[in-house]
This record gives sequence, C-alpha cells and structure tokens, in this order.
Amino acid sequence: MKAMILAAGRGSRMRPLTDHTPKPLLKVAGKPLIVWHLEKLKQAGFSDIVINIAWLGDQIPAVLGDGSAFGLSIHYSDEQNEGALETAGGIVKALDLLGNQPFLVISGDIWCNYDLSSRVTLEKDNLAHLILVNNPAHHPKGDFAMQNGQLSQQGEPKYTFSGIGYYQPELFIPLRDKIKQGKIPRQQPIGALLRATMDENKVSGEYFAGDWRDIGTPERLQQLANDLS
Repeated sequence: MKAMILAAGRGSRMRPLTDHTPKPLLKVAGKPLIVWHLEKLKQAGFSDIVINIAWLGDQIPAVLGDGSAFGLSIHYSDEQNEGALETAGGIVKALDLLGNQPFLVISGDIWCNYDLSSRVTLEKDNLAHLILVNNPAHHPKGDFAMQNGQLSQQGEPKYTFSGIGYYQPELFIPLRDKIKQGKIPRQQPIGALLRATMDENKVSGEYFAGDWRDIGTPERLQQLANDLS
C-alpha cells in the first residue's frame, strides 16, 4: 500500500511562520512535522510515499530528497503551477503516482499517535475508511456519526475527521473525469465527495481515542513542542 501526505496548503493560520517556510517543514521537538509522518509511515511498513507540494513547494524536496535517508521512496505531485488543488483535487492529480490499489492519505498538519497500517483492507463496497477522533475545542460539533462501523452525516454523537483516511482509487475516478472534461474546477475539497459517498453507505470508519492534534496555529505548534519535550 502507498501513502500520500498532503503538504500543499498555504498555512495561512500559521502566519508569520509560514511566510517563508511551508507548514510541513515547521519544526517541533527538533524535526519537521512531515518527518514525524515519514518515520511513522516507515515504522508501519510503508515504503512508497507521495507528497503533494504547492506553497514554497521546492523547499520540501530540497529537505526530504528522494526519501532514501528515511528508508523510503518519495515521489512529488507538484501543484505549484495550479496553486494548491484542495484535498480531493490534489489526490486526483496524484492518482497516477498512487496506482490502482487502496492507499492511505494523511494531512501534513496533524500530529497523532494513531497506529498507521499498510495492511488495511476496505470491506464490502466501501470506497473509503476514515479515522475519527474526539472533537477539539475549535471544532466542537464534529463532522460525522458512526453506526455499526459505517459513517453518516446524520446521527449523534458526531466525531471529527482526523485527516487520516484509506481510499479506493475508484472514489476519485468520476471526479477526475469531470475535471478532465472541464465540468468542474481542478480545486476540489474532499468534504462533498465523502458526504455523497456516505449517502450511498460506502464509507466506513473507526474511532481513535488517543493523542491527536490539529497543528493549525502557532499556539498549537508550541503546545505540542512543550508536550513532546
């Protein structure tokens, strides 16, 4: 199984830290956020990693190279000419690099101790499997409800989508076709796609109660640094 790290965002809430450094390269406890991901992916059995880049994107391959320093093979999906394509648009652009088997996608601006796995299988007709976490203070209403392992827009309680998901390529192919035909812009967030797929009962999920952080502001970055040290 391949993995994709989403690293193309502008990181506006992290300014001024991200004025000259892409958010995934911001350091916490002595190493960039994205390196924490790479080390966890290696430990979990992943070997092929795709990273999308946009804002100050050349800095990321300059630091990470081809991944050999981490025992990994890294390929880059370059969105610098288009501007960041949002989550779904970025995945669509990277589909050729991700291949025709299920793959993992993880947001580059989170930190967690969830045990990633390169051996997850999507059961039944599910096109996605999402990891849900407790609602943080800045997102108290959550995103999705879960019943019998399937996710829904309706129901309570609702939990927050962690930014970690396992996907079938088939989920994104109709979106890719619409983009190629010029029917929709290339910049596509993933929320609407996931909600429509949930309505077809094709998104499974699991609840993770461990340590998960949305590192979206300088204050949260500093808090994580304090906790890790």
